[in-house]
Amino acid sequence: MWYCRGYCSLQLILNRKTEEIVLKKFNKRFFLFFLVLSLILVVTACSSGIEADKEVVEVEKDTVIFGDAGWDSIRLHNAIAGFILENGYGYETEIMPGSSINLLEGMISGDINVMMEMWQDNFIAYKKSREIGEVIELGTNFDDNAQGLYVPRYLIEGDAERGIKALAPDLKTVEDLKKYANLFPDAEDPGRAIIYNGPPSWEATTIIDIKSEFYGLTEDYNIVGTGTSAALAASLSAAYVKGEPWVGYYWEPTWISGKYDLVLLEEAPFDESLWTEEESYACEFKSSDVTIAVNPEFADRNPEVIEFLTNYTTSSLLTAQALAYMQENDASIDEAAKWFIGENEDLWKNWVPEDVYSKVMAALE
Repeated sequence: MWYCRGYCSLQLILNRKTEEIVLKKFNKRFFLFFLVLSLILVVTACSSGIEADKEVVEVEKDTVIFGDAGWDSIRLHNAIAGFILENGYGYETEIMPGSSINLLEGMISGDINVMMEMWQDNFIAYKKSREIGEVIELGTNFDDNAQGLYVPRYLIEGDAERGIKALAPDLKTVEDLKKYANLFPDAEDPGRAIIYNGPPSWEATTIIDIKSEFYGLTEDYNIVGTGTSAALAASLSAAYVKGEPWVGYYWEPTWISGKYDLVLLEEAPFDESLWTEEESYACEFKSSDVTIAVNPEFADRNPEVIEFLTNYTTSSLLTAQALAYMQENDASIDEAAKWFIGENEDLWKNWVPEDVYSKVMAALE
């Protein structure tokens, strides 16, 4: 019996020892498991935080605000650049309409981020702002352009197919208009002729007013500003369709220059001294570098946008073709921009990284 009690007591002791050993091992394993689990949770939380931070960065991208000064070509380039920025880079874009001078002031203050067309030889205030660093010029959008006083070619040469006779065969220069004032009667002012000018907010409109004074045209002509670029285009288009005389300010590139056969009336070749002397503008417009400009603070915050816009370059011809497509197909500016991107893939693919190019192409489909 004592043997049994002794054996049982020994067995109880051994069992307790075994339980303690097992418990210690279990506690160690549980501690290791808890430690590993904690590390996993910490790493996961950090990863989630990083991802969250990435998402915040994407959300906090600037909305790119383009200035719309009122003519079709700047609207087209706003739409082209906007489509690429939205679909290739993930930016939101907005359009802010206004006069050239108001948009320049907006770009200086930061309310406007980008101007896709700065006609700098028309716009003295822009030159000054660029020189003192209030705005940054990135590069040239296009430089093969012209502007001035235009007439339909049929007015000089006639058009046999349309049965139109040449009413002004000797009309070559701006000063020659004095001989043909009777061809351009102002319906609202009998006895006076009319030259159509641009909207009052345009710098070029002021230049045409001053040129008209210099050439002596105001003796016979009223220089009539149109309220918008659309109104100016409508006046020319209406006359052209009817085969009637028309004279007025226009420029290239436009859907008008892409669709209608016009003649730019001659002036003295561009000369800086003639242009600036007493601000008489007594010569032809210089073929202007139409540049892209941005707000400096925006440029600092958005280097990838700046790289893209620095690479952005087109031509007057390509722009006119897209605007003519828009007019002939009754397309919107956005549709014309997509057409341009689809037709000129080899051009713009060099403006952007490969991944951006792929995203833009996918968005076209």
